[in-house]
Amino acid sequence: MLGKLEQEIGKRQPFESPQEAAVVGLLRTHDLIQYRFGRLFREHGLSQPQYNILRILRGEGKPLPCLEIGRRMIAKVPAITHLIDKLEKRELVRRSRCEKDRRVWYVSLTEAGRALVGQLDEPVRAMDASLCTGLSDDECRELVRLMDKARDGIRTTT
Repeated sequence: MLGKLEQEIGKRQPFESPQEAAVVGLLRTHDLIQYRFGRLFREHGLSQPQYNILRILRGEGKPLPCLEIGRRMIAKVPAITHLIDKLEKRELVRRSRCEKDRRVWYVSLTEAGRALVGQLDEPVRAMDASLCTGLSDDECRELVRLMDKARDGIRTTT
């Protein structure tokens, strides 16, 4: 008998292992979440990685080197400079050279960037709640614990 995920994606045979089902389930869930957040951020002229940069800068409260921003990103992106370029063109961030090491650029949040990320706070909280409607608080905590454990396992094998 096929499970819910197999039916949802039109799979004709059951998954070969619980691990395969878990990975495909995570990928499918990620895709659904990314789609919903993508629509929200596009309404404000942002991509998810650009929003992530704005949140990182707001949370730090001071300028950060580009490489540090890249390290803190939720999803690793190869072109952090390109993302910052786009945000700078919209005057949401500002770049300045490090006085001690001219190879290093610091990025800071502008007032316009702070206002935009603040404008998104409530819609993002509402989206988080909406996406977790089927889970209790305890189930959310357990899901976080299990994902932490999975990421720990991935880090030790790479």
